[in-house]
Amino acid sequence: MSGLQKSPWVIHYDASSCNGCDIEVLACLTPGFDVERFGIVNTGNPKHADIFLITGSVNEQNRAVVRNIYDQMPEPKAVVALGICATSGGIFRECYNVSGGIDTVIPVDVYVPGCAVRPEAIIDGVVQALGILEARRAAMEASDFAAGVMTIERATAADLPELLALQKVAYQSEAEIYGDASLPALRQSLAQMTEDFGRMIFLKGVVNGKIAASVRGFDDGQGTANILRLSVLPYFRGHGLGRRLVTAIEAEFSKVKRFEIFTGHRSAANIHIYEKLGYKRFKAEPFNANVEWVYMEKKSS
Repeated sequence: MSGLQKSPWVIHYDASSCNGCDIEVLACLTPGFDVERFGIVNTGNPKHADIFLITGSVNEQNRAVVRNIYDQMPEPKAVVALGICATSGGIFRECYNVSGGIDTVIPVDVYVPGCAVRPEAIIDGVVQALGILEARRAAMEASDFAAGVMTIERATAADLPELLALQKVAYQSEAEIYGDASLPALRQSLAQMTEDFGRMIFLKGVVNGKIAASVRGFDDGQGTANILRLSVLPYFRGHGLGRRLVTAIEAEFSKVKRFEIFTGHRSAANIHIYEKLGYKRFKAEPFNANVEWVYMEKKSS
């Protein structure tokens, strides 16, 4: 956590601001305030950000964008609403197309009112967010997860929106490996996932009430169980959650003769996990010019 305290990365999004607050955010980077001397870096990639700075109110056009940025940020994370519009909707809160402040879409940790909000107040808000991040990191390290405890349960239909968000965050790293955002896991819609839910078994890995990982599978009726879309949030990787989920989904299909799974040809971490679980490659097929699917199988014991 000491590294985060010395170098917090922030991402800024203008929801629908008049640009008054946005100019003050930029002022924090100028020599007068020079927040970079404290290690604060403004990044454009939510996957690298610790703190989400938002200006402006939420409307029907940007609510999905706000949620998407928030979902892509790794845990732990904090949200700072800058300006009266972000904190409550401001003078626009009664408008027909304004939902209100940022907390109508995502949880807000620090409210910094003002019109426009001053740079000193923005810096103070970031400092408060750092305290929140430190507490969350400590709680995560002291949680059952730190002891390797994860509850594996069958997912319900109510879990699908969270499972879809988890899947899209988890597969962003795959898209970066191939330089290709057209991977099926990233393009799947909620309607398509709901259709899958009707014919597959979905498992979720729950850590402290949060879905941290998921996997699904189905019996093809010919003696093979197909295992799909193993997804683990980036922060929770490297602790064996993926292996535990694959083992659990295999147990759901005790009558099949073999298991089949596939991943991209450059996804070394996935291939390593599956090989450790006893899977062996048996064929490869091109998906597009960038990606080749590697199919792996394991005989049922």
